[in-house]
Amino acid sequence: MAYAIDRYNNTLLTTVEDGTVDQTTDLKFIGKNYAGYGEIQNENFLFLLENFSGANQPSRPISGQVWFDSATSKLKFYDGTKWRTTGGAEIGATQPTGLAIGDFWWDSGNDQLYVFNGTSFVLIGPQNAGEGVTQMQSLEVLDTTSATRGIIASVIEDGTIFVISPTQFDLKSTETALIGQGYDRINKGLTLRNTKLATAGVTSTTDRFHGTATNADKLGGVAAANYVQTGIGNTVFTSAVEFPDAGALIGDSNDLQLKIDSNGYDGIIQNVTNSGAIKLKVTSGAGVLTHVATVTATGIVPAVDNTFTLGSASVGFSNVYATAFTGEASKATTLRVGSDFRSADASATNNTIAVRDATGNIAANLFQGTATQARYADLAEKYTTEKELPAGTAVAVCTHEGYEVEPAGTSNHCIGVVSTDPAYMMNSEADGQYIGLKGRLPVRVKGPVNKGQVIYAWADGVCGTVATTAMVGIALESNAEEDEKLVECVLKV
Repeated sequence: MAYAIDRYNNTLLTTVEDGTVDQTTDLKFIGKNYAGYGEIQNENFLFLLENFSGANQPSRPISGQVWFDSATSKLKFYDGTKWRTTGGAEIGATQPTGLAIGDFWWDSGNDQLYVFNGTSFVLIGPQNAGEGVTQMQSLEVLDTTSATRGIIASVIEDGTIFVISPTQFDLKSTETALIGQGYDRINKGLTLRNTKLATAGVTSTTDRFHGTATNADKLGGVAAANYVQTGIGNTVFTSAVEFPDAGALIGDSNDLQLKIDSNGYDGIIQNVTNSGAIKLKVTSGAGVLTHVATVTATGIVPAVDNTFTLGSASVGFSNVYATAFTGEASKATTLRVGSDFRSADASATNNTIAVRDATGNIAANLFQGTATQARYADLAEKYTTEKELPAGTAVAVCTHEGYEVEPAGTSNHCIGVVSTDPAYMMNSEADGQYIGLKGRLPVRVKGPVNKGQVIYAWADGVCGTVATTAMVGIALESNAEEDEKLVECVLKV
């Protein structure tokens, strides 16, 4: 009759037939009337005694089975899915799965211990960053008298960044771990690495405190008491700042000097660099820094030409003395004439400079002199036209009412030409255009013309060389163009 093998929870594990050996699990189950069962039975007891000891996990485990992993010297059990360590921690370079709350995991890749909180792994220690250890360490070190001192060291990637101590002491030479990282005197409070006794508290490397300090004993290694101080709650000095007559030098190369002259009372602002200058700069209300003037060895010059003002409309200098003034002045009380200085007058007053009066006229008893040239050449007078006529248009008397002149044709008697720049302008306040009556001026001509040819009006005030009754003038220049153009002529109207 076959044996039915049940588990502790009364569930059937397997059935062993008579005279057979069942190998469903890592233990062998013996059937009824199996010959030689003693050896198998004894081996089963041995496997249980040694908990299946071996470097390889049992191949047919069931939940609750215990196995001694001889490779790691760890006792493990099978939870129905995987083998788990019964004591100590799970070991591996990656996070294990299937752990319960409170189980440990030793990260063999980073040498760190974690505990599982049911959701994720929480680092127990040690802390690290990068390749080395990162943590606050409580240490005991020896001072130069061999006395034990307790300190806290801030370690990042195996480097001790700073040390905290309740007292000041010097490290014994045997404390090579800290001495090698730039420590010799440990100060009361916080000491940065590479802050040695020989440098009087100045850190020789780039390690720094970053932030706001409410007070400091030194600045740049100089005691705070050696600096000029301001009064508490205001911006005035608590006492006068005194310099000797030699003054103070400013700049990386001592370029500018503020001092007292050798007479003992005159102040001097002096640029001591060869060919140097003193620039005057002012910040405007808009916050723009403006270079106004420069003081050089030859004088004071503005920073930009024709830009800055000396004095103002409301505040001016009383007197400005100079041997010579070069430039324009908007006001002057006198003007130099030879060795004399004369004022201006709108009346015909002796020994004064003639100026226009309120009506724009100049008064003088007599004008003496000769005009050697004039800018314009023709004599012109204003006449009304129906529309604005182009310069150089020959005109005749208008035959209908309303206007005085109109463009001349072949049968007209030409009286003049529309002027461009008349020299003498008659009836200047009348309406109309200036018509040149005498002199030389440009005339509208169509077709070739030679210098000396007579010009006649032809049509719409345009002239040509074909003879008509409307003679205009004589050409003063030649022009071979067929199209209309302006040709300078002397008028013969």
